[in-house]
Amino acid sequence: MVACPQCQALVPDIDGPIHEYFGASPGCWKIYGEVLAKEYGEQQYMKVHRLTVDAYAVQHPGSQDPRAIQSVNVHLLALHLVFERGCDFKFATQALSKIIEKRKGSFLWLEPPPFLGEVKVTDVLLASQPDEHVRLVNDWAISAWKAWAKYHPQISELAKEVL
Repeated sequence: MVACPQCQALVPDIDGPIHEYFGASPGCWKIYGEVLAKEYGEQQYMKVHRLTVDAYAVQHPGSQDPRAIQSVNVHLLALHLVFERGCDFKFATQALSKIIEKRKGSFLWLEPPPFLGEVKVTDVLLASQPDEHVRLVNDWAISAWKAWAKYHPQISELAKEVL
């Protein structure tokens, strides 16, 4: 086992594919794929998919690649819209498309916090029932959102552009 260099979850030390601009290790990326397979495979798991994608993205902010910069900004925006503004997942998804179209290439680098949240993708993988999965994904997304608290005012300003 090895700690993922971004989220710090203990994951298998394997060789394998990684995301193009996320900072995940191959073991962490594999576990994320298993969580996604569970969500795509059964509708009851899929209802929190928006949060799964957002939590993983902000816990794996990558480097100062323009795609990574955009990713962190828009996924934090989605978490803000859901947790702070009470928006539904459909609205949050539409807002991401809108803000990307409006601001493509002009997002600012947000220096990642030293700790990206206590709940990790590895915790979610352990869920054996849909209700447990939903609860853990929600806890994961809240944990990831709270980790970026320094940028909450900036993300709140960004949200005004889509509300």
